[in-house]
Amino acid sequence: MPQGAFETPCLLLDRAKLAANIASMAARFRTIGVPLRPHLKTAKSIDVARLCQAHGADRWTVSTLREAEYFASHGLSDMLYAVSIVPAKIDRVMALNRTGANVAVCLDTMEGADALAAALPEGPPLRVFLEIDVDHHRTGLQPGETRLIDIATRIHSTERLVLAGVMAHGGESYASRSLAEIEAMAEQERRITVAAAEAIRADGIPCPTVSVGSTPTARFGTSYEGVDEVRAGVYMFQDVFQSNLGVCPPDAIALSVLTSVVSHAPHLNRLVIDAGGMALSKDRSCAIQENDCGYGFLTDEVGRLIPGLYVNGVSQEHGYVTTRDGSPLDLNRFPVGSLLRVLPNHACMTAAAYDAYHVAEADGHIAEVWPRVNGWSLYTP
Repeated sequence: MPQGAFETPCLLLDRAKLAANIASMAARFRTIGVPLRPHLKTAKSIDVARLCQAHGADRWTVSTLREAEYFASHGLSDMLYAVSIVPAKIDRVMALNRTGANVAVCLDTMEGADALAAALPEGPPLRVFLEIDVDHHRTGLQPGETRLIDIATRIHSTERLVLAGVMAHGGESYASRSLAEIEAMAEQERRITVAAAEAIRADGIPCPTVSVGSTPTARFGTSYEGVDEVRAGVYMFQDVFQSNLGVCPPDAIALSVLTSVVSHAPHLNRLVIDAGGMALSKDRSCAIQENDCGYGFLTDEVGRLIPGLYVNGVSQEHGYVTTRDGSPLDLNRFPVGSLLRVLPNHACMTAAAYDAYHVAEADGHIAEVWPRVNGWSLYTP
């Protein structure tokens, strides 16, 4: 990579690592015999989605309607909008579905079900998933709740609404401290979600699909009995958090931020880079892990890990790099203007700052630029 060839900070995506990560997860679920519904909230790129398609993906998860509109404009159809639907967004969903996009929604309240029943505009029947709470992590219903059946009945009895199934996200798997804990969380996710579907079916209501997933539980789940599809997303890129969980080795992390050394501070035992909070995000998820990376670990400009260095602080446009053990930093090794890469703490948050990926080959050569779709407003091609 020629020095000065790209303005920094710049988002890099290692093509070979990305392809290997996608192929590995696809092969796992092809062997298991359960369809994978890749979550595109991290990638936000049709070029990345095409790689998933090449490995058999034919259904998708999105986290914003702008993503759904973008991917629909590129020909993707079967999508699950995995954030509870609100009345103000129903028209956007139905506008997509009238073009053949087939976007499903999710909810976990009677108010949400009533809003759909009252506000549904003309168009094809709308598929609705009920979100199930498997770990008290975020949102969802539980199998023993009366309202689970009440909401399922409301949807099933409403013309042009179809109860597509139940879905869950085992987000507490991210707090696991061992492989055994992730496996247990995966089984809890599966067991509770399947139980919710069985409770609905026992009341005479069709519930065709059980959808579960997170990257850790997708990687380490040991049983998928009763599960019809699995959702995961960050596995495509990986990050330091996932590596610390044991989901991947550090050298599988496909995403990094190219940055320039802009200053030395010998009296503080640190060097300063031009990737700060805006370029790396201020997510500190690794702070709960033993191998805390601060705001990211460092590699050289072609991606070779530099042991002992980390970004221990950020301001808006500056990152502060020092040694993890307090040993003296060899500033001569990193002259002002030299290039480094930062491996992100949380790939989703870091990528959100950028409009495109610079796709890097194994030798660091930038072969292509792949656009990303960010934000929440209406997407128009």
